[in-house]
Amino acid sequence: MPYALLGLSFGLSAGISPGPLLALVIQRSLQGGLASGLRIALAPLITDLPIVILAMLVVSRLPESALDWLLFIGGLFVLWLGIDALRHAGHSLETAIVTTPSQDIMHGALINFLNPHPYLFWGLVGAPTVIQAWQTQPLYAVAFVVLFYVMLIGSKVMLAFLVSRAHGLPSHRHQTLLRITSLIMIVAGLSMLYAAWPNVRSLL
Repeated sequence: MPYALLGLSFGLSAGISPGPLLALVIQRSLQGGLASGLRIALAPLITDLPIVILAMLVVSRLPESALDWLLFIGGLFVLWLGIDALRHAGHSLETAIVTTPSQDIMHGALINFLNPHPYLFWGLVGAPTVIQAWQTQPLYAVAFVVLFYVMLIGSKVMLAFLVSRAHGLPSHRHQTLLRITSLIMIVAGLSMLYAAWPNVRSLL
């Protein structure tokens, strides 16, 4: 099995798939420039080790309701970030509230940690693939993991770089892009809440 190719394809797919973390990379790259976007893009490097461990040891044994609650809490957080960004999208670049490096790291880590998709990927696809690759040849497992994260992080870093170029746009266009990305985050948060709500409501 071409584990290196699997790592590349899975990583690229995860890196460019629409979702709250991708939306936050775009929003922060517009608002705070390249450095802010890069800090969000690197969030998986902070959160994925515990996610991988939890996925391999715990997630497969959890009831579906646990992931629904994770999705619901994550949706509330993403919704709050989107609304907060929309509130400040009309500010000029000089007066706009720009997040600190620690806030960027915390927000990116929380979004990734509260998103059930990494748990599902590693629990259902990633961990079994790594185990199978390791049994075949340990180097294959290392190649899979390394190339997965090269593409996952690399695609978001490239997006942050491209989007940050818009920081030099005229103020009204920059504000329009900020509003659009803020609305994307709000929609992402609402979609997470909508997906989780039926099962969460049944447990209330």
